[in-house]
Amino acid sequence: MTFTHVALHVRDLEASVAFYRDFCGLGIVQERVEHGERIVWMAESGRERELIFVLIPGGPGREIREGEFGHLGFAVASKAEVDEIAERARALGCLAWPPRQDPYPVGYFCGLQDPDGTFVEFSYGQPLGPGAEGEDQVLRAREP
Repeated sequence: MTFTHVALHVRDLEASVAFYRDFCGLGIVQERVEHGERIVWMAESGRERELIFVLIPGGPGREIREGEFGHLGFAVASKAEVDEIAERARALGCLAWPPRQDPYPVGYFCGLQDPDGTFVEFSYGQPLGPGAEGEDQVLRAREP
């Protein structure tokens, strides 16, 4: 079994495409029209056959409840990149969590809200992706 995609039902397709392109570095890899609606597939360069974000128009947006922390996570190459993303987000009014350092395995991170209100985390120093720490501390799936 392989995890291949996340589909988000978004209120404003163009704003969501711009957010995921500009902040997350995703590019459009497929587009199609279904029932008169444009559906966009986005992915990181070089990972187009591994993990896709599917953006589907016509969503209601999200109401975030107090204390909610569900999010999408992106690893970046440095703490400076986390800071740069946070500053751009602050200027655009979409910074949800300013940069901070938490103990392993969380690392250094900040959080933004996409145009629908979904939280998106940018981190450095987690055991996943760029900046992964502790090669000997591999995350292992637990058997059910």
